[in-house]
Formats: sequence, structure tokens, C-alpha cells
Amino acid sequence: MQDKIDLFEHKSKSWDMEDRRIKNAKSIADFIVKNISLSKKMEIIDFGAGTGLLSYFVAPYVGKIVAVDNSPSMLEKFKEKQTEFACDTEIIKGDLSAIAFEKKFDGIVSSMTMHHVEDIYALFSDFYKILNDRGFIVIADLDKEDGSFHTDNTGVHHYGFDRQLLETIAQNAGFKEITFETASTIKKPHSDFTVFVMTARKG
Repeated sequence: MQDKIDLFEHKSKSWDMEDRRIKNAKSIADFIVKNISLSKKMEIIDFGAGTGLLSYFVAPYVGKIVAVDNSPSMLEKFKEKQTEFACDTEIIKGDLSAIAFEKKFDGIVSSMTMHHVEDIYALFSDFYKILNDRGFIVIADLDKEDGSFHTDNTGVHHYGFDRQLLETIAQNAGFKEITFETASTIKKPHSDFTVFVMTARKG
């Protein structure tokens, strides 16, 4: 079987240079630190870690971050700056559903990745399976939009999300204590796009 095309190969080199992207990751990380009781004993997953923008800001508060992404070029950028993270890190390339984890985790964080995942129902089921009891998820992504957020929608399976629908999907997977807040607004020349942060616990 051939590897999937790396849709982010041409973007990876300049990914960390966009101020808007850095500010969004920082605002999401600030929300996580403020609302989740993190500790240096925790081992968490950054799902769709990319170059590690979110991981970088969360790292001082946890013991280890496992970076999961299916883009080799983005993970290569992550690897280049591994020594800069204030916690242990591990890199795993692949789709979450195809990875055979040998242990469970204390939490999963994710920023602006979920709209690239086709089967959201299966994703939340996978999240639930790999968490310890009372493990948390913090998922940030776009509210429902008209498809104009990306200039190229290749690899985009959802034009943002309806919060109520996501809550139902998470509940069906077994999650409890589900909350939503608006984390940031990404301003583009043609429109503003709100980013929500969803939190939940494994029951």
C-alpha cells in the first residue's frame, strides 16, 4: 500500500512563520492550562501535532507529549525543535485509528485538525479507547463555516462543526462533562472565523 500524499509538504517550511497561526495556538494552550488540571506526571497526545505549535505552549505543564500526525514533513519540523520543548516528546506518524498504542494516556489535545478527519464518529470512539479513566480531551476547531476558510479545500472533510452535533457524537462515544467555549477569532481579509474549544472527560 502506498503512503498517503503529504498534503502539508509545501506548507511545512513556513508553517511556524504565520503570526495568526501562532496566536491561535497560544490562545488554545492558554485555555488548556487555565481549565485543565495538568501535572508533570501526565502523558498526553497532541493529535494532529503538525510542527508542534500547540505542544510547545503546553509542554511546561506535562511530563510527556506524544505527537501524532500523518504528515511526514510537518513532523520533521517538529523533530527539528524537539530539544526546545519543556517536556519529553515522542513522534508517531500515522492515523490514530491505525496506531497500536501499548498504553493509555491522561489526555488528548488537538488544534485545527479535526476538520481534516472524515469519520468523526470513529475518531471520538478512538479517543475514548486510548484514554485512562477520567482522561480528558481538549479539541479546538472551526465553528461551522461556508468553506471559504481554506483557499484550497483539498483534504478538508468538514467546513467547521456544529457544536451541538459534536456534543451528541461525544456523548455517544461515552464522554461526560462536555463543554464548549470560543477560544479565538481568526481574522481573514474576506471574513472572521471563530474557533471553539471543546472539553470532555472519559466517564
